[in-house]
Amino acid sequence: MSTRLKEKEEKILQILEKLAQKAAEGTPIVVEGKKDIESLQALSVNGKIISAKTGGKSVLDVVSEIENYGAKEIILLLDFDRRGKQLTKKLIHQLEKSGITLNTRFWIELSSLLATEVKDVEGLASYMETLKSKTANS
Repeated sequence: MSTRLKEKEEKILQILEKLAQKAAEGTPIVVEGKKDIESLQALSVNGKIISAKTGGKSVLDVVSEIENYGAKEIILLLDFDRRGKQLTKKLIHQLEKSGITLNTRFWIELSSLLATEVKDVEGLASYMETLKSKTANS
């Protein structure tokens, strides 16, 4: 059991390190809300993080903000639940026309590893703390 948890922790940490590196290189990350931003920052993922759902933004507002940022690539890291998946699809549909490369690799990798354990980006930092304590105590 503990070996499996340790491997899972290491895989997630590798994904988060790659995400932090992309963010440090200037690739913006789109998340749903302020708590998602705080969670990523607690996991040492810093850089331009765009919140898609704060301040009553519409999908078109978010698309406009992304386009105005001028990035060639954007990382979509919305929640892993049904609404997060729907918002991801909407953003992909709207952004495909803009010529911006849409990176959903981090979202796919994390959602497959976290399955039913974490439903949102906001819960990722606390999940990692729990995982660390479980693997440290075993």
